[in-house]
Amino acid sequence: MQPMPKTLKILNGVTAVLLLVALCLVFLYAPREAIMGDVQRVFYFHVSAGWVGGLAFLVTAVAGVIYLIRRQSRWDLLAVASVEIGIVFTFINIASGSIWARPAWNTWWTWDPRLVTATIMELLYVAYLMLRQGIDDPDRRARFGSVYGLAAFLSVPITFLSIRFFRTIHPVVIGSNDPSAQGAFDMTPRMLQAFLFSLLTFTFVYVTLVWHRVRLGRLAEQVEQRKMEMLTA
Repeated sequence: MQPMPKTLKILNGVTAVLLLVALCLVFLYAPREAIMGDVQRVFYFHVSAGWVGGLAFLVTAVAGVIYLIRRQSRWDLLAVASVEIGIVFTFINIASGSIWARPAWNTWWTWDPRLVTATIMELLYVAYLMLRQGIDDPDRRARFGSVYGLAAFLSVPITFLSIRFFRTIHPVVIGSNDPSAQGAFDMTPRMLQAFLFSLLTFTFVYVTLVWHRVRLGRLAEQVEQRKMEMLTA
């Protein structure tokens, strides 16, 4: 396996520092929310994880389109890597939302449009990975993944806009709050700074993880090629 690129090593260090600073901002710099108390601090990680999930699925859709045009395996590898990371962070988003919902809404789960659409989005991409496993031919698997990833991406804007299309108890963080939303809060300047820094930090985390996952995928491809060469020798 090729040695880790110097740029990736630097990115690892920068990401680690950003994570440390983000934790300090969330727990030490941002003020305690007056109504919900310390549980509101989940918000910074909850929204940031959701952002990474949406970003990851967007990258998958774009990589799929590029693969369909150029038919280069590296784009399919990027798409798969991004889906795996997106699934993890979407799960973190849903789980942290439940933790926040318990004291805010007095329930772990409610059939709110945002929660339902986010869960459907998560399951769509889990199915993406499962269905790919059932296709042996690499080219056919890549074409299927590209088309599926592009179609599944429709669930991302639907999830984002669901709290604007339907009556919901979920607060609208980006944009004007829905008057019918419950549990919304106004961010102070320090809260906003911690929130924006968390978004930046999680973006660096995503880039770092997807780079590592792509390198791992390339290694897996090399191992598979060696196996095929040994079988045909």
